[in-house]
Amino acid sequence: MLFHVRMDVHIPLDMPADKANEIKAVEKAYSQDLQRQGKWRHIWRITGQYSNISIFDVESNEELHNILQGLPLYPYMNIEVMALNRHPSSVRDDDS
Repeated sequence: MLFHVRMDVHIPLDMPADKANEIKAVEKAYSQDLQRQGKWRHIWRITGQYSNISIFDVESNEELHNILQGLPLYPYMNIEVMALNRHPSSVRDDDS
């Protein structure tokens, strides 16, 4: 199942920089592992914002939910999820 996920990050301004940097480093490793597994297909930064648009390819809503809750930055995020379905006007038979 493909999902379009927008993540807006709001780290508290009073969080110590070393703690924020540690959380971001763990987040990066976690996300890159999911990318290598093929579950986190794409990630794009939104220009001028601490936000991203990502495409996930997972087995279920529950798997995506668990992945998102596992993000170290999850407590500081607003997340919007949209399930994706192939459009009948697409000229492709796959996701290429």
